[in-house]
Amino acid sequence: MPVDRLSETFAALADPTRRAILARLALGETSVSELAEPFDMSLPAVSKHLKVLERAGLIVRGRAAQWRPCRLEPTPLKDVDGWIEQYRKFWEQSFNRLDAYLRELQATEKIRGPNKSK
Repeated sequence: MPVDRLSETFAALADPTRRAILARLALGETSVSELAEPFDMSLPAVSKHLKVLERAGLIVRGRAAQWRPCRLEPTPLKDVDGWIEQYRKFWEQSFNRLDAYLRELQATEKIRGPNKSK
């Protein structure tokens, strides 16, 4: 069965702790223990979140002696942005049509005057 990467990415992003971890990793590579500190979480608890992020391809974990660095992998986020872009275009076009309609109504009101019925 093929893996639906977009669904995995959205599932990983659904948790606020995982989003906060990604926000921290956007600042630069850090260790698992350094990630646990601001969240006041145990290493096993942080590791569970990291496994979900890693499975979704959002982070890469390494090993350098005793140091276990984690870093952000932005490619899945680019895929999400590409998917969202189609909907952004839809909403921008809808808002542009609404703006044009409102301008048309305002122009009609100026011509008719504020107290005249339609």
